[in-house]
Amino acid sequence: MIAFRGFEKRFGRVEAVKALTFDVGPGQVVALLGPNGSGKTTTIKAAAGLIRPTRGDVLIGEPGRSASEPDARRACSFLPQRVSFPAALTGREVVEFYGALRGRSAAAVPDVMKFTGLNGASSRAVGTYSGGMTQRLGLAVAILAESPILLLDEPTAALDPDGLCAFYGLIDARRHHGQTVVFSSHQMGDVERLADRFVVLVGGRLVASLTARELVTELADRGVMKISLERCPPSLLDDVRRIAPKAVWVADQLIVPAPMADRLAVLDIARGSGAGVVGLSAEEGRLDVYYRELVGGQR
Repeated sequence: MIAFRGFEKRFGRVEAVKALTFDVGPGQVVALLGPNGSGKTTTIKAAAGLIRPTRGDVLIGEPGRSASEPDARRACSFLPQRVSFPAALTGREVVEFYGALRGRSAAAVPDVMKFTGLNGASSRAVGTYSGGMTQRLGLAVAILAESPILLLDEPTAALDPDGLCAFYGLIDARRHHGQTVVFSSHQMGDVERLADRFVVLVGGRLVASLTARELVTELADRGVMKISLERCPPSLLDDVRRIAPKAVWVADQLIVPAPMADRLAVLDIARGSGAGVVGLSAEEGRLDVYYRELVGGQR
């Protein structure tokens, strides 16, 4: 559905994106992650046809067409990071205007306003809207087009809990109908809740691309188990460290950072040692920690 092929973009001497290659399939929800200045916005704008590559290609659809071609741009709906609308228009008038531009009937407007939670504010002037309400209005305009590809740059940045619920519902509905979504975010909760795939950019370069299943495996490998013991036999820690070298003994607990399979093997050793297991807890690795590892390693 979207293909980046050696995509590079320069702004003067600044190389914003470098040799980026990855695909987004039909019906996928893909999250772009990375620190500020990593190339996320440039990548999304290139898919929307708003930025032309300095080198390489960005292709939309099957067969792939250049993202800058009119047919390719019609297949996309884009929400920028910062949205603004004429302050004197009401929310409904804004949605009706953009709906007419995209060929939608006025009958679609009430459903869109309701879906994004703006029904109660539809007759108010946009100049009276808060930042979160303006963001919701931007989402309403973006989904009105019913394009097969939705491109969202930091869509949850200003949303309150009700707005987040509306956004989650929007993405779930898009996924259910087999439509493609690419969004950028710094909110790890949004990413874990929504994405089928995670693409991490640092300094304009691709440093990781993982499916949701692959991410679960990565986080499981970074899990930690804590075993509370009645006592620690002299040889227990040495036996455990043959399997989990980072294991440590703290107070009455054996702390074991290791992949899940190794943690289970350690638990068997502890049980068989006669140490007396009196408590057990475990937690998988966290996406925010793993993300910092990826970003820190590249910096």
